[in-house]
Amino acid sequence: MSTSADDSSLGVNPAVFPGGIEARGIERVLPHERTHVSIFDNFTLWLSANMVISTVALGALAIPVFGLGFWDSFLVILAFNMLGVLPVAYFSTLGPRLGLRQMTIARFSFGWHGAKIMALFNVAACIGWSAVNVIVGSQIITALSHGAVPVWASILAIAALTTAVSVYGYRYVHRYERYAWMPMAAIFLIVAFTAGGQMGIVPTPAWNVAHWASLISFGGAIYGFATGWSSYAADYSVNQPEHTPPAKIFWLTFFGVTIPCILLETLGLSLTTVGAFAKAANEGGGALLAAALHPLGGFGELLLLLLALSVIANNIPNDYSLGLSMQVLGRAFHKVNRAVWTFIGAVVYIAIAIAAAAHFNAALENFLLMVAYWLGPWSIILLLEHFIVRRGRYNLDGWNEARHLPVGWAAIVAMASGLFGVYLGAAQLLFVGPVAALFNPPYGMDVGFELGVVFAAIVYAILRPIELRAHAR
Repeated sequence: MSTSADDSSLGVNPAVFPGGIEARGIERVLPHERTHVSIFDNFTLWLSANMVISTVALGALAIPVFGLGFWDSFLVILAFNMLGVLPVAYFSTLGPRLGLRQMTIARFSFGWHGAKIMALFNVAACIGWSAVNVIVGSQIITALSHGAVPVWASILAIAALTTAVSVYGYRYVHRYERYAWMPMAAIFLIVAFTAGGQMGIVPTPAWNVAHWASLISFGGAIYGFATGWSSYAADYSVNQPEHTPPAKIFWLTFFGVTIPCILLETLGLSLTTVGAFAKAANEGGGALLAAALHPLGGFGELLLLLLALSVIANNIPNDYSLGLSMQVLGRAFHKVNRAVWTFIGAVVYIAIAIAAAAHFNAALENFLLMVAYWLGPWSIILLLEHFIVRRGRYNLDGWNEARHLPVGWAAIVAMASGLFGVYLGAAQLLFVGPVAALFNPPYGMDVGFELGVVFAAIVYAILRPIELRAHAR
């Protein structure tokens, strides 16, 4: 297969079908097969994936929903993004080191069967977020066309563009994301300049229990959004040379996520300080940006249309990693090419999006923020396995053999314990846990991520050595 001159850094990958669709799935990429040498792609992929409307919408929750001020909200955005991206950045370094996809690496903690459960969690998250994103984008397009383009048609159009990239695989994902951030960054700059003169500073409320509860709850949402990429991380560095400097991958990934998240969440936060945008802020990120671009007339509508298409950059990693996660479910699933699973996943989330669009509201997004809670316990289990148990040493020849992998019961029990911690500490629109309810009733204080991580870490640290003594793998 030939490659264009401007894409030569991705190399010629022999693992492709005629026509360029990636043939490789979760198979280990051997060191001599890794031809992706553009290390800066670790930055641009995550930059594009987060340079989207949903990032602005998240920051816009701080004042109208959580009742915070400007500076306290900004500090939460800064701190919790940096915390949330740490596992994403570290797991990205394991791609070149191990040559394995992210959910396949989970087999070295959860074992053959336990990893299947985690893969199902990831598939559900991929489908859910893809459906939410495509609904948000389609509603903007339908509104701009004054109903001439129905929501279902907008959903099909956005999903088709997304699938056209994700189904082709790794090379095309990086090629698209390498440039997708550029027009979006320009548009968000225009938004900032257009509305900048109207933005103000909302004072920080009194530092009481209710305020601390709101701060921590908002921080949980910020953390969950940033760490949401941790179950995909190694998927997008796996074709890079084995000796690619881990520090460079870590920091490029770190800043690739934190820069757009901090800047755009702060933009969303700032837009809600404008009184004229208050109603729009309650209707979602699309409505808020539409209000900000309204003074630009037809040009503003064109920019908003382009922003609606920004969800493509966010959904491409969802769709691509969904196909890989499906192959982790077993040998029968592995025999089906990753591209087929990616296409099937697209059909599923399209059907869900069309059915849900008429009744779509913030409750669905809130539900998906709850789904992200599983990533805290999952990440800490993988990190403890890597640093404490294995100390970076893996039997890479046994990645696809159950007899060479852990039995996995320690990780499964630790995960269940972590989810119990989440249950105790979660505080969302749909549910408030008993521990969370002790603070700032009836809204609660969201400590779901914190309790989930602590519970999982303690249980895994106790049970994994017992499992090792019993099974020695």
